[in-house]
Amino acid sequence: PGTMDSVRAGPYGQLFRPDNFVFGQTGAGNNWAKGHYTEGAELIDSVLDVVRKEAESCDCLQGFQITHSLGGGTGSGMGTLLISKIREEYPDRIMCTYSVCPSPKVSDTVVEPYNATLSVHQLVENADEVMCLDNEALYDICFRTLKLTTPTYGDLNHLVCAAMSGITTCLRFPGQLNSDLRKLAVNLIPFPRLHFFMIGFAPLTSRGSQQYRALTVPEL
Repeated sequence: PGTMDSVRAGPYGQLFRPDNFVFGQTGAGNNWAKGHYTEGAELIDSVLDVVRKEAESCDCLQGFQITHSLGGGTGSGMGTLLISKIREEYPDRIMCTYSVCPSPKVSDTVVEPYNATLSVHQLVENADEVMCLDNEALYDICFRTLKLTTPTYGDLNHLVCAAMSGITTCLRFPGQLNSDLRKLAVNLIPFPRLHFFMIGFAPLTSRGSQQYRALTVPEL
């Protein structure tokens, strides 16, 4: 509930319908099984009701985009449960996930590798496109490229937002190529199970050095 309250009170709180916030009283405690089978299983029906309402109000539903982490309990356990349930209900819609992968250097908990391993199995089966985000790489970019001495979660989120916005540009603006989620998948996936993408973003410069930098096409 605390996280939801901070989202509601934040600058973008007004973007979300109040009915669309679904939360339980306890977290999954960084435990995949808890998120997938106990805590998550109790909430999944109310989440699916919200999803169903949103899907029914669409004229032409392309698919679903899910952002979750693979290291914790809720994002990995309940996230993959939600993906499999949505897949059952909407088998012909595209499932695109933005999955934050754990890394040993930037780690909160010991069990992150187990949670990630159990989640990846589900993502191979039930997702159509998985954009892999890596905390360690994000910190690295903040230190090396953006020259930040103490990066915050806000800085990391800003990078992820820029990447997500770049990926979905082709859906939001008119263009010739990759004009929807399905065409994006058709052009990127060689075999159905090989749908894990690494995200690249260019040009990326620190705010201080932006005005001194001249970009050339070969550099990009």
